[in-house]
Amino acid sequence: MPKDKIGRYEFWAEPFHCDFNKRLMMGHLGNHLLNAADFHSQDRGFGMTFLNGIKKTWVLSRLAIEMEEMPPMYARFYVETWVETAMRFFTNRNFKVQDIESGKVYGYGRSVWAMIDTETRQPTNLLDICDGAISQYVEKEKECPIAKGSRVNMGDDAVLADAIVTRYNDIDVNGHFNSVKYIEHVLDLFSLEWYAFHPLHRIEIAYVAEAHYGDTVKLYRHDTDDGLTTLVRMVKDDQDGQEVEICRSLVNFK
Repeated sequence: MPKDKIGRYEFWAEPFHCDFNKRLMMGHLGNHLLNAADFHSQDRGFGMTFLNGIKKTWVLSRLAIEMEEMPPMYARFYVETWVETAMRFFTNRNFKVQDIESGKVYGYGRSVWAMIDTETRQPTNLLDICDGAISQYVEKEKECPIAKGSRVNMGDDAVLADAIVTRYNDIDVNGHFNSVKYIEHVLDLFSLEWYAFHPLHRIEIAYVAEAHYGDTVKLYRHDTDDGLTTLVRMVKDDQDGQEVEICRSLVNFK
């Protein structure tokens, strides 16, 4: 019997996943969204377990999360996820975060995924997988009211804000920099005092290139005129010592 197009999965804001404001950290919410995406695709036959067996994998290309508020400590909530579109080389997947007890909607997410060959690292046609099984799960009618990820345009006036060396905890199952670690390192650019008075509203990440274990990643920061939006560019050095961009991010606070 075919599965529903929309998946709904239960999570909770564990105390050790919350910050000093007793709210779920964005990095942990990001993990919950990606877990929901994995559960949804696994249940429908095009998940990582199947793909790894045929030397393919999903790669996150873009992620935007917009929250009216973060779930408070101990809150139980659903993450709903569904595929909005499926094209040859990309699929758009959306998320909704909703409190189980009150029904309050905390926020939404949008993501763009590609499928690649794990040996060549080149894009592969996802509609060839299981005779295009993903197409039967496209849900175009369910609303995701937040804007899609923007083009983060940064000039040359961004300043070097931090540099990190990627270690064991930064590396994911695909052998490169974990998608959520980008979020965590970007959000570490702001102080506790800032977070005490400025709730995080929206974060966007556009993944450009891969970083690997041992790479030194530099973060360049540009604070916009509105005082609540910051643009971040992450780069690494190539073999010739030239900077190669690996991602761009936009962070907006209330």
